[in-house]
Amino acid sequence: MKKLKVGVIFGGKSAEHEVSLQSAKNIVEAMDKEKYEAVLIGIDKSGKWHLNDQSSYLINAENPKLIQLNKSNDHIAIVPGEIDNQLIHADGGGMMDQLDVIFPIVHGTLGEDGSLQGMLRIANLPYVGPDVLSSSICMDKDIAKRLMSGAGINVAKGKAYTHAERHEIDYDELVENIGNPLFIKPANQGSSVGVSKVSSKEEFEKAIDIAFEYDHKVMIEETLVGREIEFSVLGNEEPIASLPGEILPKTEFYSYESKYIDEDGAELAIPAALSDQTTAQMQEVALSAFKALQCEGLARVDFFLTEDGQIYVNEVNTLPGFTKISMYPKLWEISGIEYTDLISKLIELGIERHERQEKLKSSVWDEG
Repeated sequence: MKKLKVGVIFGGKSAEHEVSLQSAKNIVEAMDKEKYEAVLIGIDKSGKWHLNDQSSYLINAENPKLIQLNKSNDHIAIVPGEIDNQLIHADGGGMMDQLDVIFPIVHGTLGEDGSLQGMLRIANLPYVGPDVLSSSICMDKDIAKRLMSGAGINVAKGKAYTHAERHEIDYDELVENIGNPLFIKPANQGSSVGVSKVSSKEEFEKAIDIAFEYDHKVMIEETLVGREIEFSVLGNEEPIASLPGEILPKTEFYSYESKYIDEDGAELAIPAALSDQTTAQMQEVALSAFKALQCEGLARVDFFLTEDGQIYVNEVNTLPGFTKISMYPKLWEISGIEYTDLISKLIELGIERHERQEKLKSSVWDEG
């Protein structure tokens, strides 16, 4: 059987660049070598695409704090609209080998927000994960929460402000209407980047400054006191939810460093100690959120479960981390899908979705 060529796109310009390098490393190592041949495409921090060799694509690969992309001299460009040969060597080397599917594992801005997905769609390349619309929606926490709230899903109380509305932000009014302490976060970032928990006006002003460094819109939310429970979701038109996992942070909240760098920054209870009834109820909400936000392929749904049993969706992550301490693959492992099989299933779902999209008419004049 001919191996499928899988283009693993990783790195990127976002604040989650190093996390993406770790995710790519894990995926490439675990991919079924009898079914797939990985073609490594690293995006550096300036946005340039590099065709990388598997033997040397990372520097300090075993150290999350020092890991770097090893830039190659073979740069890549995309030719939009082609059916085949969409990727070329940008430095005059001609066409690349045809890729059968793309596994984008570029976390954060320009990778998880629909930008990369839109480019791959224009290039007629199948890809793993949610499409343009759902990627964009889920990246914007403000829009995602409005849609989930409209679908009857509980979300934290909060308010969003654009940079142009910054003069309208009133700490005292927010405390009166939302509560104290407050969480401040960029609306379009992930992995706790730029997130602060504040309980004074001085802390609040600094946190607003930090959040606006990462995005043009910030979210100000109530602090929900409860257990942090996560579910992995897998599938296209008939998605399924995993068993639950629980985050037990050793710091005040589950920070970027706790997630990806410090293996002792949090304990992961896998599976979470929940009753069968609560597990089933939260799985149903996870699937409702997945569908309400038009997701396909994969997503990780993050919850707060309060002491009185109230369930709140915190966020839906459409390209969750695949590092060795990441929750998404760990939850599927305890749910009966091994890491290598999970990667294969995600690739199959990406191809299936692409084939379904290709059957749609693009014009009233299309025949058949």
